[in-house]
Amino acid sequence: MEQLNKFLNYLSDISPISEEAKEGIKNMCSTVDIRKNDNLQSIGQTCRTIYFVVEGTARINYFKEDKDVTEYFAFANDMIIRAESLFTGKPSHKAIQAISDTTFIAIPANPLFELFEKYHEVERLFRKIVERSYVDTINRLESLQFHTAEERYQDLIEKSPAVVREIPLKHIASYLGITQVSLSRIRAAIS
Repeated sequence: MEQLNKFLNYLSDISPISEEAKEGIKNMCSTVDIRKNDNLQSIGQTCRTIYFVVEGTARINYFKEDKDVTEYFAFANDMIIRAESLFTGKPSHKAIQAISDTTFIAIPANPLFELFEKYHEVERLFRKIVERSYVDTINRLESLQFHTAEERYQDLIEKSPAVVREIPLKHIASYLGITQVSLSRIRAAIS
């Protein structure tokens, strides 16, 4: 219950919603615990759920030429979805994997979309969440285009320094678009 209340407070901080709307969201949510290195959703599945990380760390990853590539990290209080699958209804080429033992709040998309019709403030709230996610994606692309690997690593460390130190180097290196050797050099230079 405490985890669900934390989630509802997170949503209210983004955009105010009525108690009735909160109750509607609360009634469709469930808690999912995933162990370290297990997939919440596997490659080839169609995403039908929006997730909120309550505690732990997760990532979106895919394979390119047999290399495991990390596209996104989600820390406590982050949303994680495979939007390209959710909004098209097609299977995803990406997975959601727990990097540590992780607790998620799961919101099934179709009942949520039905709630949009009943409570327009919920629709407004999730529009703002999608807008934030879009801006984050653009910022990530621009970071890859205009910033050095060291600057990208510094940005990641600022977001959640204690957690980042626990993420395997191979995942951080692939997220930054560099080798583990280059990441080790960057970490040594910063220390």
